[in-house]
Order: sequence, then C-alpha cells, then structure tokens
Amino acid sequence: MNRCFKFLAAVALATAAASAVAAPSPTAQREITGLMQALETSGCRFQRNGSWHDAAQARSHLQRKYDYLLKRDLADTAEQFIDRAASRSSISGKAYRVACPGAAEQDAGPWFLRQLRSLRESSK
Repeated sequence: MNRCFKFLAAVALATAAASAVAAPSPTAQREITGLMQALETSGCRFQRNGSWHDAAQARSHLQRKYDYLLKRDLADTAEQFIDRAASRSSISGKAYRVACPGAAEQDAGPWFLRQLRSLRESSK
C-alpha cells in the first residue's frame, strides 16, 4: 500500500509540474499591456473578419486571446503576442486591419510592431 501511495504521489507531482505555466517576464508583460493600451487610446478602428470595432472592443478581444495564450504558455514575448494574437484571426487566418485617423488603413501586425518599437524607445 505504501508503495502504491508513493507512486500515485509521484504521478500527481509530475502532472502538476508538467501543467505549470511559465509567465512572461515582467518586461514582456509590461510591453504587451502597453501595446493593448496603445491600441485602446489610439482612436483607431480595428477590423477582424470583415467587421470594424472600436479600440476598446478590440482591446477586450485581444485580452481574451492573450489570456488564452498565457494559459498555454504561448506568449512569452511581445513579438509572440503580436504574431499569435494581434495580427490575424485564429479562426479564419485573415489579417486584422487597423484604421487610424489621418493614416492609411493597414495590417495590424506591422502597426503593433511600430507601437512596440515606440514603447521600447520611450523606456530607454
């Protein structure tokens, strides 16, 4: 009986360790939060799967996608967040688009990469 208990305890510990999720670094978390804030305060519209949404709705959508990625340890960097959550629909594969006042409509991926460069420059 004691041997069986030790085995089950070892299996439980191994399972818990395997399901543990490593969180992004504090810097990556700050950058990802900054990217979502930049979108929300930009005054831009955000298109996904052919429908336009205001920036607050877009941020909410991207937050849900980010939360999903976090649970699966798939967004350790801001670049991964942009590539896996903020650039295209995970359902249709269509690129997200951003339309900002006074600027041409563009794909969201490059827009977020520019925002990331700006965030990094301002934090120096």
